Amino acid sequence: MPASPIDHRPDNRAASALNPSSFPDSPMRQPSLAIFLPSLAGGGAERMMLNLARGMVESGVTLDLVLGQASGPYRDLVPVGCELVDLRAGRVLTALPGLAGYLRQCRPTVLLTAMDHANLIALSASALARVPTRVYVSVRSTLSQECAHAGSRIHRWLPHLARLLYPRAAAVIAVSQGVAEDLERVLGTGRIQPVVIPNPVVTPDLQALAAALPDHPWLADGAPPVILGAGRLTHQKDFPTLIRAFAAIDPARGLRLMILGEGPQRGALESLVRELGLSERIALPGFSPNPFAAMARARLFVLSSAWEGLPGVLIQAMACGTPVVSTDCPSGPREILSDGRYGPLVPIGDAAALAVAIAAALEQPIARERLMSRAADYRLEPVTRRYLEVMGLDPTGASARPA
Repeated sequence: MPASPIDHRPDNRAASALNPSSFPDSPMRQPSLAIFLPSLAGGGAERMMLNLARGMVESGVTLDLVLGQASGPYRDLVPVGCELVDLRAGRVLTALPGLAGYLRQCRPTVLLTAMDHANLIALSASALARVPTRVYVSVRSTLSQECAHAGSRIHRWLPHLARLLYPRAAAVIAVSQGVAEDLERVLGTGRIQPVVIPNPVVTPDLQALAAALPDHPWLADGAPPVILGAGRLTHQKDFPTLIRAFAAIDPARGLRLMILGEGPQRGALESLVRELGLSERIALPGFSPNPFAAMARARLFVLSSAWEGLPGVLIQAMACGTPVVSTDCPSGPREILSDGRYGPLVPIGDAAALAVAIAAALEQPIARERLMSRAADYRLEPVTRRYLEVMGLDPTGASARPA
């Protein structure tokens, strides 16, 4: 992806995580909105929040992007006009004092945060700072599944901490109806009433990015057809099931499988590919800052996840006009695909069923125009407008009564 022109001033208003008083004493603007993220790591949540930041800036909102660490592959996606604040915290937990110091000094009207750990830190920082900033937390995935698959005791404490802190938020925003229902079950009916706002997945430049020349020879004109998967190489995405499904498809079809992304399961996935004798037909080229060029040239996009919140890659592939197949995981795919009308839904972890669905989707692909029309429901502009309504901000940055 070509680098965006950005205002790189990460040290302009930086604070040490251990010394919040290091914020300068000189007068500063009071931002209407601050978005807090642990970093600019290459995950779906980070990309969606950067999309939203872009929509907010374009709407005239005065915005600070507050980061635990101003690092990661998405740094070049920070929009022009967005003030970057680096708390220089090694972990999200150690960003707590720095974020509290930022809130005391800059007093944004609204603080918006995403991802469970960051949500809890933001609510705690607000309590420490004792400022009138309204805190809105965005829940991106099914909390019950995140905790069920957690690898540490800290993760298993998330529901207890969420029950304690989430009711203090001005609103809890869920990215899908499934996430909202799961959250109500985990926290207890009546404790909170989540507001459902989908992710701002489809940006105005998506089609231009999709038209860019891909950097992998398998995606060149005239190359054999490619089935594409994308996401962090983690247990959640269940790429082993996708690889086994691909292995079950007749090799005479001449298909190839490409999985974009990076993560801790790379070694295990590469071992599985070698074990199945598919090294010549499966590629794991790593993280791509512009996956849309690959999506636009793939014959089919497959989501094999064990759980999700609202899988943006599924919507992005549809926005590129590419047919899709997905597991019927909690949650998001069934909502996006309208109970299977826009692509087959298969049981989680069922490689045989996934192979059958892939073959069927290749034989009878859904029309490009239908897919793109459905993806348009997740455009940046209406999602930004809904966030502004819920958070009580108008396009001039003035505070209004929250919706």
